[in-house]
Amino acid sequence: MKNKVRGPLTEPMFYVLMAFLKQDMCGIDITEYVSRRTGGRVQLGPGTLYTILAKFQEDGLIEEVAVDGRKRTYHLTDKGRETYMEELERLRKCLRDGEEVLL
Repeated sequence: MKNKVRGPLTEPMFYVLMAFLKQDMCGIDITEYVSRRTGGRVQLGPGTLYTILAKFQEDGLIEEVAVDGRKRTYHLTDKGRETYMEELERLRKCLRDGEEVLL
């Protein structure tokens, strides 16, 4: 099957990937990390979070590493880290372009 070309990540998607950079996490850990990291600016409801996690798992960006009842813990894959770094560079370019226009 042919790989789909991924467009830019949404802000919640970007922060969910960021959450995995240092450690494996479950849903509640991710939600708390994103809220804390963004000062509450980005809030993840369960529907949004689990839709993102399912999509990331389907795309091979994360993988499930543990299940304890309803609690599922996920790990960032190499592909997920690469996707995060590509998006970070895209955002840096956007910021540079925006700042240059102001000069």
